[in-house]
Amino acid sequence: QVLLVESGGGPVVAGGSLRLTCSAFGRPIANYAMGWFRQVLGKEREFVATISWGGGLSDYAESVAGRFTISRDNAKNTVDLRMNSLKPEDTAVYYCATFRRPMSSATKDPIDYGNWGQGTRVTVSS
Repeated sequence: QVLLVESGGGPVVAGGSLRLTCSAFGRPIANYAMGWFRQVLGKEREFVATISWGGGLSDYAESVAGRFTISRDNAKNTVDLRMNSLKPEDTAVYYCATFRRPMSSATKDPIDYGNWGQGTRVTVSS
C-alpha cells in the first residue's frame, strides 16, 4: 500500500498561481500513472489531470488545459500540479491518486484510481 500526501494548497487571488505536490510514501509509484482530481462540497469528484507512468504523456480536463501542468519526479516519488491563471471556479479540494493497474494507460474516471490522499484545499478569490 502507498500513502499519498498532498500539499501546497491555500488561498490565492484570481490570476495567481499555486503548485500542488503529491508525495508518495511506502512504495515507489514509478510504475503507475498518477492523477489529480478535485471536488467541491456536494458535487462529484472531477478529473483534473493525469500523467503516464513514464511521464511522457499527460492529459487534462478541458477546463484547465493550457493553465495547469502535471509533472512527476519518480526519483523523489512525487507528482506536481502547477496551476496558473487561477479562477474562482478552480476552488476545490484537490486530491492525487494512483491508477490501479501498473504500467497501463490511465483513464479520467476516478473509480479507476486508488490510494487517495487526504486532499489539499485551494481557494481562489475574485
